[in-house]
Amino acid sequence: MEAFFVFAGENLSGLSNNPDKSIFAVRENSTTCLMVEFAVKFLVPYDVLALNGIDLITEQASFTLPRSAEIEGKCGSADSEIHISWKNKEFTLRIYFSKEFRDKGLEVWKINKVQFVYDTSETAHFINAYNPGKHTASSHRLSALVTPAGRSYVCAAQQTLTLISSDHQKGVTVSMYDVQIQPFDITSDFVFSEPYKCITDQRERLEETLPIVLGVILGLIIVITLAIYHFHLKLSTPVPQLPRDRSLYKNM
Repeated sequence: MEAFFVFAGENLSGLSNNPDKSIFAVRENSTTCLMVEFAVKFLVPYDVLALNGIDLITEQASFTLPRSAEIEGKCGSADSEIHISWKNKEFTLRIYFSKEFRDKGLEVWKINKVQFVYDTSETAHFINAYNPGKHTASSHRLSALVTPAGRSYVCAAQQTLTLISSDHQKGVTVSMYDVQIQPFDITSDFVFSEPYKCITDQRERLEETLPIVLGVILGLIIVITLAIYHFHLKLSTPVPQLPRDRSLYKNM
């Protein structure tokens, strides 16, 4: 079993110009061993008492990951994790990473587990919560953000995970966007390695460039068609024939 050492993290969110974006790093021996950069939004269902004082209805608390969060983490050669906490650990987001070999010996890393601990006693987000208390929402058999080893995962598009809560199996939604993450093999301190773009971004990029490519192809087709038509017209136009009998020149 791989040995783990808990390392303090550093909050680098002040380096981002995006007020919604956080940058967190975990360091080992003064060297970055895990780094995440993203904006995160949470949607958490909770129970409140109906006006009749008997029935329960479900409300939704919506909030974002604050840039002022505190960071801890664990780094290993095949497993690593980051814990992001705020409001005196009333809220904690835990992300677990692992490495594995796939077909043809390709080594990749991925997120294999996400947990979110929250306390419905916190009244700023959970207003009039019924039977408030602490709950943990966890992923189930997760394999997300699969990335070739030695590279960082990059995705501007929203990545959404649904976690199942200990609060009556409610579904908690964690949405990440403007993401860049690397949990292993960081070669330069505070610097991500070569990016690996997510499929969604690649598809959006293709959708942006496809009309341009199609326009160029259509233009070439039109030019080629006109050239062929002009060439065919030139070949099909009869050339005036000069008479072979020179005596006929006088009558011309």
